[in-house]
Formats: sequence, structure tokens, C-alpha cells
Amino acid sequence: MRITALAGGIGGARFLRGLRAALDADPVLAQSELTIVANTGDDITLFGLRVSPDVDTLLYTLGGGIDEAQGWGRADDSRRVQGELAAYGVQPQWFGLGDLDIGTHIARSLWLGEGLTPSQITERLATRWGLPEQRIRLLPMSDSPVETHVIVERDGGPEAIHFQQWWVGELAQTPAQRFVAVGLERAAPAPGVLEAIREADLILLPPSNPVVSIGIILGVPGVRDALRGAVAPVVGVSPIISGRPVRGHADTCLHVIGVESTAWGVAGLYADFLDGWLVDPADAAGAPAGGPVAALTSRVYDGPLLMSDRPGAGRLARAALDLALELRG
Repeated sequence: MRITALAGGIGGARFLRGLRAALDADPVLAQSELTIVANTGDDITLFGLRVSPDVDTLLYTLGGGIDEAQGWGRADDSRRVQGELAAYGVQPQWFGLGDLDIGTHIARSLWLGEGLTPSQITERLATRWGLPEQRIRLLPMSDSPVETHVIVERDGGPEAIHFQQWWVGELAQTPAQRFVAVGLERAAPAPGVLEAIREADLILLPPSNPVVSIGIILGVPGVRDALRGAVAPVVGVSPIISGRPVRGHADTCLHVIGVESTAWGVAGLYADFLDGWLVDPADAAGAPAGGPVAALTSRVYDGPLLMSDRPGAGRLARAALDLALELRG
């Protein structure tokens, strides 16, 4: 079985770790190949180093090196290097980089300087974290640089800032007018991305941010068309429960683009290619009576969508997998 998933950071990584565990526990599906297309629109250069937050969170989570408490960064890390940078007055300090984590960013930056592509670098990093042995292939959405910026409202007028500054540094509290994915219209899918969609037996959308994670991947020219034409069923998991995001500020992002913060509002963003939609019991009664979203095969998960522990993530992933298998027939 060939399974392809589009994913952002923490929520996507936890879901996919649960999916890999669910596959491995099934004698029929244990040898399934999992290809993950990762959002790189969050990428940023900090302290002269290229940082790819979603890719790294996927690497560390699937490779067993994640800081479980915070959901990002390396376990048992220290911040002596960033502390020394702060002592020198080097900015910014709102984005925390641990010492072990900095090792990843140094390697990535060195390899970029040597002419390697993000795809080639991600393959090297994935090998270091043992993903191939788990039958997991991790692909960046594009080898072209894409950076998501936010147009925020300041006293002096609109100002463009990097998404990470808005998300991490300002906790998405500064009123935003719109998102701008710089370079997205010129980007091309990374090698293997379109093939992974076209040749998949199942396609899954984990509960990642629908605007600045999944939405950015879908904006890469050719990706959305490939999903529309996919033979495999596409099943998504709602990142919204009772109007609130499973994690992060997805509701704020939805407000910025004028979409209601509901499970069904998010489903509408994917309705042109989505076949199945898994929602929390709290949202079961809100299904629309008409329109493209009403035509989806929706399923109410018999437990909360919150992935509070590994077994819970595994059960949720199994439910999404079962819905996809049912739709495949």
C-alpha cells in the first residue's frame, strides 16, 4: 500500500507517527510505504542559518528525537549558543534554537552552500533520523524558496513581517490583513511530489493548519490539480473542534482569509478534491445540508480529535485510514 500525506508541523507529525504505528500493528498493512509532503513555507533564515521548522519537527518526531512537552525542537536540548548570542545583543531572540537543533541548521546551511537542493538535504537528514528504515519518505513541497509573510496592521500603517515573527514572536495577536506566500507562484513541486500523489493508493490530510501549512502546499503549482485528478481517495482530519483549533492559531488564520472557524469551514477549503472528512463528535451536528461539503463522506470519530498521547494519535490515524480504505473499496 502506498500512502501519501500532506503535512505541517506538530499536529501533522504526531498524527503521522500514530499512522506509522497503526500500519506496523496491522499484518496486512505493515509493509506500506508512507510518503510525506512537508510544508516549507514556514522556512526562515535566523543567525545566518536556514531553518525549516515543519520539516525538522517531522524529522524529530518520526525519528524519536522530539521534545515531547513543547512539540518542537530536540529532546534534552540546551540553549547555551542562543544565550551567548543574546549576550552579544544578536537578534531576534523570540525564536528559540537549541544547541542540538542548531546542528541541524548548520548542516542544512552548509549543504545549501555546496549546491545541494532542499530535497537532497532532506533525504540526508531523514537517513540520519532513520526514516527510510520505517518505510517513510519525507519530501519538501518544493526545492524553490517560499516564505510566508503576514501583512499586519501597525500604527504607521500596514507592514509585512515573516510568518514566524507573527506566529511565534507576536503569538498571532497582531491584527493581520492577509498572508503572502513569497515565491509560491514561481515554485515547482519538488521531485517525487506529484508522483507520490498520482501513484498513491490512499491520500491523507492530517490535522495541520489549513491556511499556512496545508494551504501553502496546495498553492504550489500543480499540487492541487494532481489531487483533483488523483485515483486514490483523499481523506482529511479536521483541525478544528467546536470552533477552536486542535493546536496553535488556526482559527485566527481562518479569520484572516474570511473562512469560518469550523470543521465544515475547513472542509470547504478542500472540497474540490476531498472525498472523506473525519470530525470530532462535538461538530457532528454542524454538517451543512447542501453544497459541495455536504457531498463528502463525513465520519464522526468515536473519540476526541485531540492527540493527547501516542495511543490516542494511533487510534485517530487508524480511523482516518479505515475511512480511506472504505472509500477505496
